[in-house]
Amino acid sequence: MTEELFRNDSYLRECQAVVTGVDERGIQLDKTVFYPTGGGQPGDTGSLVLADGSRVAITNTVKDRESGDLLHLPAEDSALPEVGQPVTAVIDWDRRYRLMRMHSAMHVLCSLIDGGVTGGSVGTDRSRIDFDLAESPDKAELEARINRLISEGHAVEIGSISDEELEANPELIRTMSVKPPMGAGQVRTVRIQNVDYQPCGGTHVRSSSEIGAIRVGKIEKKGRQNRRINIHLVDE
Repeated sequence: MTEELFRNDSYLRECQAVVTGVDERGIQLDKTVFYPTGGGQPGDTGSLVLADGSRVAITNTVKDRESGDLLHLPAEDSALPEVGQPVTAVIDWDRRYRLMRMHSAMHVLCSLIDGGVTGGSVGTDRSRIDFDLAESPDKAELEARINRLISEGHAVEIGSISDEELEANPELIRTMSVKPPMGAGQVRTVRIQNVDYQPCGGTHVRSSSEIGAIRVGKIEKKGRQNRRINIHLVDE
């Protein structure tokens, strides 16, 4: 299985790797910094740089549903590397960092809403979370509260919790329809100190202050008990 370096360090932009598989599904490496689509977060894009300096553009990263293989999807008509070739795996850092900021902002948002999560999507400019809510929160008040927490610079820490501990504390799981993967003994967690703590496999910033200002966009009614809250990065 591919060693997923991004799990412990979201700030790694590249790594040396060896091609372990190439087929119609994509390219496999022995290790990677590319995050695969999951948990509402898009897969990374970037390139694989070969020894001769040529590049294979990677348009997406996914996990095979059946095998669990982590696959780097090359651009159409790319000249593919061979198994055993060394490569440098390089992510599109600007895109990844925006996704890290957004994903962390969504955790801050979760901490302010008293309702289960029914869906969500992380984007580079706009993200959304659907909550099990009968009434919409006040948009101006919510925006002020989320930006106050962000500006306070709360540390973001990656950890883990045992399957048994998680089963004993089901309130940590905010998502109502999708449960975190269990069975390996440990589940990865993300803690924003004094703000939020929940299972999550995504990439995040080290401090809430890195998120920057957030604008709360539309709060949409998607059903009797469903409210969609959209948030946007406000870049200078």
